[in-house]
Amino acid sequence: MNQHVIMVIRVSQRIPSAENLQKVLSEFGCAIRTRLGLHEAGAGDACAPDGLILLHLAKGAADLDDFLARLNALEGITAELVEI
Repeated sequence: MNQHVIMVIRVSQRIPSAENLQKVLSEFGCAIRTRLGLHEAGAGDACAPDGLILLHLAKGAADLDDFLARLNALEGITAELVEI
């Protein structure tokens, strides 16, 4: 059975965190197989201030610990790796 590495990212301050978060995600983009963003849509054009990003990562990709540390260093961001 193949193992999958999933990173779960909680974004608690979406608007002020988005630019720095995107920079880190782009820097480690070659390790990302799939990216899924989830957030509540509010009334009208308003979006919820928090959300989740799920990343399916390439198994054995170098520097996953560095990727995780860089994300967790960002204000309003909490990330965890899950192997399943």
